[in-house]
Amino acid sequence: MADSNITKRALASSLKTLMEDTPFEKIQIGQICERCEMHRKSFYYHFMDKYDLLNWIFDSEIASYVQMHIDPLDTNQHIQRMRQAYHYLYENRDFYRKALKIEGQNSFKSHFRDFIQSHIKSQAIYFLYEDLDEFELNVLSDVALSLIENWLMDLNCMSPDEMTDRTLRLLNRKYNFITNS
Repeated sequence: MADSNITKRALASSLKTLMEDTPFEKIQIGQICERCEMHRKSFYYHFMDKYDLLNWIFDSEIASYVQMHIDPLDTNQHIQRMRQAYHYLYENRDFYRKALKIEGQNSFKSHFRDFIQSHIKSQAIYFLYEDLDEFELNVLSDVALSLIENWLMDLNCMSPDEMTDRTLRLLNRKYNFITNS
């Protein structure tokens, strides 16, 4: 397993470096492999395609902030987790700005939305005290994705701490999210 993660991280680093100067659509698997001195077989052993690699980068890096074990009823832990996730996105905003622009069926934006939706669904019961129906879940997922995307795409985007505070103010106003701060 350790060797597998080393290989995946090398491929991820290669893709990130290539995306600094090359549009994602123009990056080929061969370029990713060549940059980290691996064979194409190694790539395909771990990933189906470059979209899968891009999604793995997100899942392995930011998801660790959001999925770490916390007390589901401790609002302060949820706030801290949100703040850490915003800091990560902010520090890697150039990469995610490019990732969010990728179009198509396997786009990162679609993967990110699915991730957001899953997270909202799993947390809604603790903060809204009820399950969301499909319509509400879709609307909240779209709003959250749009909120984050607009923030990251703004060339003068606010700091992650300000983004956290403003998100919490909005949630508190609309959903009484903050109960003990």
